[in-house]
Amino acid sequence: MMQRMMIVVAACLLLYGCNSPADVRTGGATAGCDRECLRGFVNQYLGAMAAHNPDALPVTANIKFTENNEVMELGEGMWQTFTGVTDYRRDILDVREGVAVSFMVLESDVSPILYVIRLKIEDQKVSEIETMTVRNREEGMLYYPDNLRAVRPLMVSEVPVNQRVSREEAVRIALTYPEGLRTGSFVEVDSPMADDAYRYENGQLMAGPGCTFFPNCEVMKTQTIPTLPETTDRIIAVDEELGIVAMRMNFGRGSLFDGNGVLDVWHSFKIYDGLMHAAEAYCKAVPVGTTSGWD
Repeated sequence: MMQRMMIVVAACLLLYGCNSPADVRTGGATAGCDRECLRGFVNQYLGAMAAHNPDALPVTANIKFTENNEVMELGEGMWQTFTGVTDYRRDILDVREGVAVSFMVLESDVSPILYVIRLKIEDQKVSEIETMTVRNREEGMLYYPDNLRAVRPLMVSEVPVNQRVSREEAVRIALTYPEGLRTGSFVEVDSPMADDAYRYENGQLMAGPGCTFFPNCEVMKTQTIPTLPETTDRIIAVDEELGIVAMRMNFGRGSLFDGNGVLDVWHSFKIYDGLMHAAEAYCKAVPVGTTSGWD
């Protein structure tokens, strides 16, 4: 783990000199942050965490940081125990809004940690940091890190231009997912899902070809789902090149197997050719009434 931590720091030094990514421009613009700039902020965030040095990260004066829905001082929480990232990391980069979302698996002496972050970039500084950790099945209800050793290629493949939908259409399609949960049927809301669409939650295949977790879960659109009328949603990023919409959700009461609490969810949807082709999420069990800290 120490070796990987040094690799993270070395990558930051070699690629970005651990200076502000303001050196990366969008067409020469001083305020822009293109895809590599946004990715650079994620790299720099990890480098600062590896060094346990929040001062290494350029932040605005009003920086806000949350971990597991709790407002903290930057440097608290995972910053104190972070050692490195495994081979699993996938970035969702929203150039228009200056947002980077990254789903990762972190190293740990006990068990791998599912970790997801949202960074908001303003004037070449980080102004918002929203994060979540899932350390075990008790925290996540589902927990299958062995299925998160490598990123599934579909989720990181660029969508050809002729297969892309507009940003607005991608958001509309993604929002049919929480709408279906509130209704209790993806068919009733006519969510546009491909016949071979799949869904993973905390590494567990929950829908799509090969699914055995529930009866009749092989087809995502027609599988039986619970009715969760309290489901809330918030779009956090749209990666127009990858065709990914990232969304924060709370499924509300009835979403946990044992009924004790609710699921707090970071979801991501792969959309192209007018259809949802995949959905991958990290979920965490939280008490009823928990808010994200950003509502």
